Amino acid sequence: MTNANNGVTVNIRSIIIVSLLSIAYLALSTFLIGYKPDELTLVVIFNVLFYASAITRKFILGFTIFIVYWIIFDYMKAFPNYNYNPVHIAQLYNAEKHLFGIHFNGKLLTPNEYWLANSNTFIDVVSGLFYLCWIPVPLGFAAYLFFKNKKQFLNFSLTFVLVNILGFIVYYTYPAAPPWFVQYHGFHFIPLTMGNTAGLARFDAFFHASIFKNIYTKGSNVFAAMPSLHSSYPVIVLYYGIKNRLGLVNIFFAAVTVGIWFTAVYASHHYVLDVLAGITCACLGITLYNVLLKKFSSLQSALNNYEKVIS
Repeated sequence: MTNANNGVTVNIRSIIIVSLLSIAYLALSTFLIGYKPDELTLVVIFNVLFYASAITRKFILGFTIFIVYWIIFDYMKAFPNYNYNPVHIAQLYNAEKHLFGIHFNGKLLTPNEYWLANSNTFIDVVSGLFYLCWIPVPLGFAAYLFFKNKKQFLNFSLTFVLVNILGFIVYYTYPAAPPWFVQYHGFHFIPLTMGNTAGLARFDAFFHASIFKNIYTKGSNVFAAMPSLHSSYPVIVLYYGIKNRLGLVNIFFAAVTVGIWFTAVYASHHYVLDVLAGITCACLGITLYNVLLKKFSSLQSALNNYEKVIS
């Protein structure tokens, strides 16, 4: 199935493996969360790139790391975290107000409530543009590393997945409602609550589009605000950007990082506490990955072998 020069090759064995995995994924997805076009689209993209050429095959095999992350995230819909631990609503809200409360018009408000009362179109547009970066910037950076430095690509990708796993553990240990839930529903827990664009609806309204609406209708769990993984991702990108000495590009990464942090609070999707937890999660994941890489030679060996497959 592989050789030293071409990595994974297309033969009977690889065709059978890819076909079986594709069918198994679609069947399991339908069983767990019901049929959705997104799963079929993912399978089609994977198969097209796998069979199109040697370059696209190596590319999609490299990005399989991100596909695994997406599948885990998607399957969380079948196992809502509020089935395992109580959802924290008032506790988090009160802690946020106590630690970061802002006095405005004679009332003590959370930062989310303050910005809800003081939003404007310019900030709506700029913050929305920043928040749109949370997917394309990490993936675009990963694509750059894939073609520039395979080893750094693998390190970045695995760090990304590790940070997400840490975040998912907290999701299930400490289910938490986002600020907009309190704004719309108060402190009463309502299971099966659908995702909401909250303050980002103003961005959609300005452009007469449904960009964020389409994104948040696909969310896996409303009660997974702590930590803010949106706030974690740009930290990982900035860390590897600095590590790879990208110069002025890192200024862009830093701006996007701060912009996403601000928007998370401004648009009422996360508390400041959620953002801080996301930053902590990213730092912990980066540190843990580096420690594991140094302590376990088997991990380094596995990375070297995988690097050969996608090179």
